[in-house]
Amino acid sequence: MPLAGTAPPPTDLSVRLGPLHLRNPVIAASGTFGYGQEFLPYVALESFGGVVVKGLSLEPRAGNPVPRIVETRGGMLNAIGLQNVGVEAFERDKMPFLRGSGTVVIANFFGNTVDEYRACAARLSAIEGLAALEMNISCPNVKAGGIAFGTDPELCAEVVAAVRGATDLPLIVKLSPNVTDIRPLARSAVAAGADILSLINTLTGLAVDLERRRPALANVTGGLSGPAIKPVALRMVWEVVQEVDCPVIGLGGIWDATDALEFLCLGARAVQIGTVNFVHPAAAEEIVTGIHRYLAERHLPSLDAFIGTFRT
Repeated sequence: MPLAGTAPPPTDLSVRLGPLHLRNPVIAASGTFGYGQEFLPYVALESFGGVVVKGLSLEPRAGNPVPRIVETRGGMLNAIGLQNVGVEAFERDKMPFLRGSGTVVIANFFGNTVDEYRACAARLSAIEGLAALEMNISCPNVKAGGIAFGTDPELCAEVVAAVRGATDLPLIVKLSPNVTDIRPLARSAVAAGADILSLINTLTGLAVDLERRRPALANVTGGLSGPAIKPVALRMVWEVVQEVDCPVIGLGGIWDATDALEFLCLGARAVQIGTVNFVHPAAAEEIVTGIHRYLAERHLPSLDAFIGTFRT
């Protein structure tokens, strides 16, 4: 306790995830924050511990036909189809701004084959200003008949090992929840070279347009995100932090500081916020403030003193 008449030391919100250091644990999730500049009228990017940009592929991608977003109770379904500008345009048009944004910049990327993943990682690794890469392994593996890399431990290990050999940047592997048991995928990713795991990605869902008696999304199915998936995300994060000796980033339905603190309590070392950015673009600032207040009120000197304190 501080001496009488002296102020307590400020609570330290910085966090280290293996080789990656963040000023605070709140990260903008890929696909929900564009390339950062789109949110400038609403929130200061330095409010975030880091920003994960919209998923990138080697070549530009147009995405799926519309409609490709629909609201659901407690969340939303999206079937954007990984629309993006491609790596070349990202480096030329987006990175100059991001380098001066005042926050850690992480590039999310994907491919349809192992070779595409490897080539994309190598290309991104040559771009000045990126702090880390995040692999989206929920993409179809064309050469394996449409099986997703993120649902097969052997395919997961193959693609992660290929990317690990193509980059020296910290490597985050984003895990899919659309599996019976997420733990074998976590073990496989870490054994193949992942520095950090992020989970969960969206759950596959479907919405019905009852007037037309047809799918509400042109793609028929989409990824479910928002508060409705938080209990599933919490359960999977809890399973994974007990299973692997690797920093974990938790995400899925985080709406406020209480939600974020639940993931951190379970053992996640950082969190990503996604769908809330569409509804409340300044949510990051409020979540960081709320985390700080919670820790200060309990006289905890740092975030590290709180992370992983959940007990059963």
